[in-house]
Amino acid sequence: MFLSPLLLTATAFGQEEVDETKAGYDELIAGQGDYAYAFDFFTTSMLWTVIAAGLVFIMHLGFATLEAGLCQKKNTVNILFKNCFIIAIGIVTYALVGFNTHYPGDFNGWFKLGSMIGDLNADGGDTFGYGGVALCMTGYGDFIFQAMFAATAATIVSGAVAERVKLPTFMIFATILVGFWYPVVGSWHWGGGWLGDLNGGNGFKDFAGSAVVHAFGGFAALACVLVLGPRRGKYTSEGIKPILPHNLPLAAIGVFLLFFGWFGFNGGSVLSAAPGPLGLVFTTTTLAACTGALGAMATSWVTLKKPDLSMTLNGFLAGLVGITANADIVSATGALIIGLIAGVIVVLSVLMFDKIKIDDPVGAISVHGVCGIWGILAAAIFEVVPEGGEKQFGIVGQLTGVAAVGAAAFIFSFVVFFILKLVMGVRVDAQEEEEGLDVAEHGSPAYTD
Repeated sequence: MFLSPLLLTATAFGQEEVDETKAGYDELIAGQGDYAYAFDFFTTSMLWTVIAAGLVFIMHLGFATLEAGLCQKKNTVNILFKNCFIIAIGIVTYALVGFNTHYPGDFNGWFKLGSMIGDLNADGGDTFGYGGVALCMTGYGDFIFQAMFAATAATIVSGAVAERVKLPTFMIFATILVGFWYPVVGSWHWGGGWLGDLNGGNGFKDFAGSAVVHAFGGFAALACVLVLGPRRGKYTSEGIKPILPHNLPLAAIGVFLLFFGWFGFNGGSVLSAAPGPLGLVFTTTTLAACTGALGAMATSWVTLKKPDLSMTLNGFLAGLVGITANADIVSATGALIIGLIAGVIVVLSVLMFDKIKIDDPVGAISVHGVCGIWGILAAAIFEVVPEGGEKQFGIVGQLTGVAAVGAAAFIFSFVVFFILKLVMGVRVDAQEEEEGLDVAEHGSPAYTD
């Protein structure tokens, strides 16, 4: 049996303290019942889960700094305020209704509205009773990890509609999206819904959310941008007028924070500290991110005739989104190829959206929406089949799943945002946009110089 430092110290000072400490430890172990033999693994897994949740939380700082850096300085306060609101409302609504909608138990496979979370330690809190070895954590551990994901979809939308969206309208839309629709669509996959019937009953493969987090957010963003329209002066009769980012160092910090947080995003999705899968997922995640950056560097250098930093930053993220669906089933070689292709795709996608006059200041639609689709398809293409085994995931099943998620996000967002446009408007007026949203909506610029 493992002896804690406290117990070893007690040994030096007398038998009475040793017995008292040992009795407490023995009582803790006895509470595990039939699972006592694996208590150390359970404890390690639960610790990793909450660390991973913290890493995913850091991603929200990454989103905030990336978005702020890639936009004009006159809108910095507005961007940071939106990101503060998103994480706060996302976690609160996930507790109120989202978690039990996302994981509804027995339901029709499409929709079941959940209620407020209750006592998630009802099984004792420190046993395998909540999820067994496969979901090796307590109920509260599961909640807090999943809650950190919940607000990501609205964060993706925030970047795409930046610099011209009305703040109250966006806040209402974000609340509805993360509090209601994200958990509903997520339940189709992670809640035991109808996507589990795809691929001949093997289920839809989306390990950590290339579709149900990233493509969902990307297609919601596309819908909102179509309703909102481009920033004033972006597309002129003379062609596309670049609106330059105000702080690329801040954007770079944001991307590296996101890269760091992605170790929790993907690594935490192992749902335990099982050493084999955890090491594989960390490795494939890192390799894809790096080849994503290299692919974007090369593609942007060829197409734009200069090495472009903003494209390179989005290349890291493209590789990360691309590997998120499949990090646990591909080889190191597969991860390198997935990331490289994602890096090429994101540059071509950003240029394509600009060409058809869909204005996305941070490239969120391309990074999360387009590369999210690629990640889902890559799961079928690069799946490693064990010797003597059979392929589980096919192109048709994967494409069906991501098309359903993307369509659900797009249609719902378009309808809700269009209704908000009719009721209260979605766009600031021309003077406010010219002045900047920091002063117009917050009365306070980010920079006093």
